[in-house]
Amino acid sequence: MKRLYKEVQVTEGPDGFAITLDSRPIKTPGRTPINLPTRTLAEAIAEEWRAQGAEVMPHTMPLMQLAGTVIDQFPANRSAVEATVLRFAETDTVCYRADEGQPAELIALQKALWDPLIDWLRKEHGVSLVTTSNILPVAQPREALEILARNLSAMDDWRLGAFQSATASSGSYVIGLALVEGCIDADEAFAVAELDSGFEIDRWGEDAGATARRATVAFDLTAARRFCDLLRL
Repeated sequence: MKRLYKEVQVTEGPDGFAITLDSRPIKTPGRTPINLPTRTLAEAIAEEWRAQGAEVMPHTMPLMQLAGTVIDQFPANRSAVEATVLRFAETDTVCYRADEGQPAELIALQKALWDPLIDWLRKEHGVSLVTTSNILPVAQPREALEILARNLSAMDDWRLGAFQSATASSGSYVIGLALVEGCIDADEAFAVAELDSGFEIDRWGEDAGATARRATVAFDLTAARRFCDLLRL
């Protein structure tokens, strides 16, 4: 759509921080007024609106998109969101390792980058996940999944929104959680999430489709981490 506004401001009210375009409050795609929990997040989203050119391009506004998703979808679909995120823990990327028939370099790289995340989850959250080098699904301990489910329930909608995005982008509950809790930054999250893909690219090269997909993963992980950081300020 064309940019029809000139001035973008942040205003504080009883329900949080709103963003106005020429004094008119913006709304989500679902037509719900936007009220944000911190001024820093509101200012960052306002800056996304200020940075638009002659046309407004939503795909260049990741923080706005995340906020809109949380406001429009989470209140009515919270349980479904939690269930979807938990399923990533059942088939977590970091739990499925290369077997003996694959390059030793890949096996060593997975161990070096993924084992510290498994160890972190055990130390910080008391959760031990099972790893396998078999392509068949492995059942994770019921107790582990129960703890991870409670962890989800304890998150507010805003943090869960960032976590859901990071988990979907990385294909990993563990990587998503490490990112939003500050254990790893966005670049590190991308490296561990795209370990297998990066290894194949180093050996065989990268095609246009893979380049575009990896750019999307990096973009989404960066946005999720920044969103969480702005919630803390």
